[in-house]
Amino acid sequence: MTNEKINRINELAKKAKSAEGLTDAEAEERAALRLEYLADVRRNLKAQLDNIEIVD
Repeated sequence: MTNEKINRINELAKKAKSAEGLTDAEAEERAALRLEYLADVRRNLKAQLDNIEIVD
């Protein structure tokens, strides 16, 4: 995930906490970006776990 997308997630999070709130389109965008972010986190974690070698 690019830094631009992460920054956009953060912008939307700040806006959601403000009195202004999010529009319906922004809420949908935030949900899509969150799903993409979570998929990246899961993929990276799986890659790390796959590369672990247990040595006795």
